[in-house]
Amino acid sequence: MYQQNEIEMKGRQDDEVEIDLFDLFGFYRKKIVWIIICFLAGALIAGLITHYIITPKYTATSKMYMVSSSSQSVVDLTDLNIGQSISKDYVELLKTRPIIEGVIKEQGLEYNYNELLKMLNLSVISDTRIIQISVTGEDPEEAMNIANALAEKGVLELPKLMETPQPHIAEYAIIPVNPSSPSLTRNTMIGALLGLLFILAILTTQFMLDDTFKTADDIEREFGVIPLTVIPEGKIEEQGSSDRKKDRRKPRKRGRKG
Repeated sequence: MYQQNEIEMKGRQDDEVEIDLFDLFGFYRKKIVWIIICFLAGALIAGLITHYIITPKYTATSKMYMVSSSSQSVVDLTDLNIGQSISKDYVELLKTRPIIEGVIKEQGLEYNYNELLKMLNLSVISDTRIIQISVTGEDPEEAMNIANALAEKGVLELPKLMETPQPHIAEYAIIPVNPSSPSLTRNTMIGALLGLLFILAILTTQFMLDDTFKTADDIEREFGVIPLTVIPEGKIEEQGSSDRKKDRRKPRKRGRKG
């Protein structure tokens, strides 16, 4: 009967794994120094990698305005509607091979069509007729030159393809001063969080694998019985030596002589 109960108890223990959150957080508190060290180490490592290893990239942006007066003097409603309807078409045509390869040839670039296309980000600004041409590269001056060259190429070539009024360059790109990527602050925070998650995962695993009983409450919670006695903490030899010292301090009674 006793063996059967013991087997059932072990089966329940294998099937269910319970974690006391208070005990877990208490365990974290004891290891708070390691948690802080890993948090700071993750931030430091990510910051150093971002600053010294990852090559910064710069983004230059030019803008095209897609409205032109068909009468060469006044912009009417028809011109506004045309500009709004063809903006997305212009964005796609700016990505075509003749336009991109024309920019590569004029600027004397060493990129091929696909490489330069990956550096571009063309979009229509929401609720406007303005096309934004962004170029991202490792050389800030080169990125500026490509953005301006692509805008000028679009102004000259696209109206010929679509037989529409000529757009205008609203803004030329300038040399970017600050890198657009990577972000030192963001990467540092990500590194700190990864360091924190790393040490918490290790500590949680260590806590779950530790099945030793440390207090009488652990025995009562696990088996449902109250222990009759508890061994005091500390070494038995030290406890025995302290008891002997107490005995030596007690005065000895001397018998009377007859």
